[in-house]
Parts: sequence; structure tokens; C-alpha cells
Amino acid sequence: MVVDHLAAEGGGRWVEQDHSQATPVQLAGQEVVLVKPQTYMNRSGVAVAACQQRFGFIPGEVLVLLDDFLLDFGRLRLRRGGSDGGHNGLASVLEHLGTAQVPRLRLGIGAPPAGTDDIEYVLGPFGAAEPVADLVARACQAIEMCTREGVDKAMNQFNGLAALV
Repeated sequence: MVVDHLAAEGGGRWVEQDHSQATPVQLAGQEVVLVKPQTYMNRSGVAVAACQQRFGFIPGEVLVLLDDFLLDFGRLRLRRGGSDGGHNGLASVLEHLGTAQVPRLRLGIGAPPAGTDDIEYVLGPFGAAEPVADLVARACQAIEMCTREGVDKAMNQFNGLAALV
């Protein structure tokens, strides 16, 4: 939802190639390529590695977006690198890029309700009461700041903010 919003704002047109959809857009005064892997989530690294070959980026130039049910709904957490934290999609990306030093933005989606399967929860729709548009807007602001001013500035601005209510 976040990259779709950025693509729409930037006039992007998705093109499918090498296990992903990609579109170049202007973001914060720079040309960036937005990518949506078209693999299963736990094989996202296959698509990212194919894009790396096609576009020639280094791992530190990527910003991986991922949902995280271990964070309260609406909380954002930016990091310059580190472990996968148990997220299979991020683990695949780190494995295929050959480094843990890949910037990432975790979007808190909150914990599944008791008795709900984790996978069903993550793949299911958001509840009507959840302010998804606000989460998407804040994530887009964080990405724009990362692009314009770097991950460290964006971390200072967006990490630690209270989750959306």
C-alpha cells in the first residue's frame, strides 16, 4: 500500500520483470525505483537480487519495507541494518544481498488477536477501525525523509513516536 501510494503520487507505471514490478518515480527531488516483489514473501530476496542485477544498486541504497506484528499498530521503526528479527521476507533479502547492512522500515501492524493464526492475520485485511491511511501517510513521510536527508535523520524523526490510535 505504501509503494502503491508513492507510485501514484509520482506518476509511476508498474512494469513486471524478473519476479517483481518496478517503476521509476521522482521522490524528494531524486529519481528512485519502487519495487514490489511478486514472489512469496519468504522469497522476496529472489526479486531483490534480480533487481540488483538490473539496476546495479548496492545494499545500503535500498530501503526495505516490511510489516511487523511485534510493533504496535502505527509504530514505525527505521534501522540502517541488523538482523532479520524473525521476519522471513527480510531474511530472504539479507541472504540474497549477502549482508545484514540493508536499511529497513518496519511498519507496526499490531499483534494478532488471541487464537488467530499469525499468517492469516498478516495476509488478511486490516480492520475497519484501524487508521491504515494514517499509517501509509506516515510511512511515506519517513521514506521521503530517508531519500532527502538520509536514514539517520529519518530515524531521529520517526522512531519512538507513539503508535497511531
